Amino acid sequence: MSENRVAVIGIMVEDRSAAAQINSLLSEYGDYIIGRMGVPYKQKHISVMCVIADAPADVLNSLTGKIGGIRGVSAKTLMSKI
Repeated sequence: MSENRVAVIGIMVEDRSAAAQINSLLSEYGDYIIGRMGVPYKQKHISVMCVIADAPADVLNSLTGKIGGIRGVSAKTLMSKI
């Protein structure tokens, strides 16, 4: 198993009906999540989420890929170098 890395996963939600799927995935990976914040931007009809996690790179990539695979959702990860 690889070493853990601290990461920020940025999530843009353009389809609010995806919220249940996102929350389900975040619960599934909950052991790795340090914190999360979500901000609805009503004028643009989107929500912006930030998830901070401490996990192996393959776990972070898996979570990001699954979230980004949800219709109406985009996700990107920024990982620490250490």
